[in-house]
Amino acid sequence: MKIPLVSIALACSLFFNVHAASEAADQSALKEELVKLEKQSWEAWKNHDGKFFQHFLSDDHVEVGFNGVTNKAAVVAGVSSGVCQVQTYSLDHFDLKQLDKDTALLTYRESQETSCNGKAVPSPCWVGSLYMNRDGRWVNVSYQQSQITK
Repeated sequence: MKIPLVSIALACSLFFNVHAASEAADQSALKEELVKLEKQSWEAWKNHDGKFFQHFLSDDHVEVGFNGVTNKAAVVAGVSSGVCQVQTYSLDHFDLKQLDKDTALLTYRESQETSCNGKAVPSPCWVGSLYMNRDGRWVNVSYQQSQITK
């Protein structure tokens, strides 16, 4: 029995379309999960909730900010200290790049009215927030802001 090439081509096309749709749905769900985590981190920062960051950040977390490079312990201590006062903030233009099954880069734009030790925090900024799935849980391993100057 001969199977027409058209039938084989249609079956292959259907398989790849279903697979692509499944990957797109997975990517959308991951983006939603990581955006939710990122928004929770901003609320925790605003509320000086260091406990959130203790769980949210990986033990090897690296943060690159306006004052240099820091680690998890310094971020948790800084958030808990209350030296920064967040009046308002907004987050938008979220985009997700999944680098492999356990690594994803979330980028977005933030604007804020925040002061730390009485000094205004630069705003608006583009943010890169790198997540890794470790032991079945997405944790933030790196965070970096770049001020928008135009």
